[in-house]
Amino acid sequence: MFEFAGGEPAFLALAAAHHERCFQDPELNHPFSHGMNPQHIENLAAYWAEVFGGPARYSESHGGHSAMLAIHAGKGAGDDFGPRFVACFMQAADDARLPDDPDFRAGLRSYMEWATREVVSYAPHGAEVPAGLPVPRWSWNGPE
Repeated sequence: MFEFAGGEPAFLALAAAHHERCFQDPELNHPFSHGMNPQHIENLAAYWAEVFGGPARYSESHGGHSAMLAIHAGKGAGDDFGPRFVACFMQAADDARLPDDPDFRAGLRSYMEWATREVVSYAPHGAEVPAGLPVPRWSWNGPE
């Protein structure tokens, strides 16, 4: 899916578009109000690229899935966080001009629906993320 999307430039465009959509959303922009890592977009792009079959740059630089979950753990999430986040993600795929292939888009949506459930599971205050979780890999048929 990484190559089909257009490789690293496509995931960088997706991350930038998604960041902008979340920043503009009144429910999703809260994390951005507290400041953020200046490399956020690049890190997000590297994470998603790895998920969809690209190089393991996020894991090598940041510690894999556990590191990503730890960034979001314990910060709470509203009842409609998942659907809003998925909607922003899918709209960002349009903004970034990712392929409009129905199977590809279904794979993107399937991953993001799973991912938002995963993040929300660690949202409650005091949630602890297990160490060593690898970045999930997602293919045309779902999780590998």
